[in-house]
Amino acid sequence: MTESVHSHIDIALVHFPVYNKSGEIVTSSVTTLDVHDISRIGRTFNVGMFYVVTPLETQQKLVHRLMDHWLEGYGSEYNPTRKQALLNTRVVNVLDDAVADITQRRGERPRTIIPDAKRFPQSRSYREVREALQDDHPYLLVFGTGWGLEKGLVERADIVLAPIEGLNGYNHLPVRAAIAIILDRLLGLGMGAE
Repeated sequence: MTESVHSHIDIALVHFPVYNKSGEIVTSSVTTLDVHDISRIGRTFNVGMFYVVTPLETQQKLVHRLMDHWLEGYGSEYNPTRKQALLNTRVVNVLDDAVADITQRRGERPRTIIPDAKRFPQSRSYREVREALQDDHPYLLVFGTGWGLEKGLVERADIVLAPIEGLNGYNHLPVRAAIAIILDRLLGLGMGAE
């Protein structure tokens, strides 16, 4: 991978612990479309690694099968750009495994940034976080699935990012769309949102 200004930023998509619609802590299912699209989004913004976080062996096998097809199988010849996108995708059991991998690769523990659909007193604006990302410290952007990350993960985050706010109060974006919007605001060449 070619180093760039954003290569010290990694992303994780967490499938456990997350909430379901009833507010129970569950493990959500991995969708192959998320793996494909988020890998492509990460590659577009030149983030370091994309970690798919799931403790379920069956779900890990699903992701590995998909990756094998695009990295080594027929898909690697059929669509080389998909192969490029998936080169920096990893599957881990828990978020701490991603943090440990980043710490080992980068020589220091990453600061965690968690976007949340709700605004908290400690929520920081996109401008503030964009400015913070200009240093060389490693950062891990942590995204949840289902109905959001377990609150303890949010409470332990180094930075909570303000929610994406639309025009009418509706705020339930698909995770792929939220990641694209957030990475564009934080890492894109435009001015970024406030």
